Amino acid sequence: MNTGNGTEKIILGIDPGTLILGYSVLEIVDNRPRILVLDVLYLKKIADFNIRIRKIFDSTVRIIDTYHPDHLAIEAPFFGKNVQSMLKLGRAQGVAIAAAMSRDLSFSEYEPTTIKQTVTGNGQASKEKVAMMLRSQMQFPDEPRYLDATDALAVAYTCYVERSHPLADVRSQLNSKPKRKTKSSRKMWSEFVNFNPEIIDK
Repeated sequence: MNTGNGTEKIILGIDPGTLILGYSVLEIVDNRPRILVLDVLYLKKIADFNIRIRKIFDSTVRIIDTYHPDHLAIEAPFFGKNVQSMLKLGRAQGVAIAAAMSRDLSFSEYEPTTIKQTVTGNGQASKEKVAMMLRSQMQFPDEPRYLDATDALAVAYTCYVERSHPLADVRSQLNSKPKRKTKSSRKMWSEFVNFNPEIIDK
């Protein structure tokens, strides 16, 4: 959001989760990122999953209304061994995106390996390494208690780096085209659902 005081963009980064959801807001001033907030939404004490999901939606809307970001950057779900955990993670991401859309906010997804590569130069880096690199590059307003918060900051930072790249517009067009990897992942998921309907129905 350009307010005339040098602020060029405000990015909301979210690391989705149904137990702990990390979020961070980056303000880009004169092409330099500054942290406005770095925190988590702690949901472990809420037993009812439906209430947790509602809390994610309401809290995301509240964050958007408070900081007025121009864009949402969110970590894409990854294919893990625990199907139920993967499904819940996808729901958390979907609800956060729905909240952003309810406020006419554009969004982009970033793969975990892309985020780690951008921040550390290593797509397989640990959460601790990501947090350490971010701490060395910018000043945290408060020391985060959970790595989910710094993961959210990493997503927002990745979006900042991508959009500040001289070829950002060209890269955005290329990224909008279907990729073989995406098709393959969808095909794998579709086949899994067809062969395991009893898991999805639970």
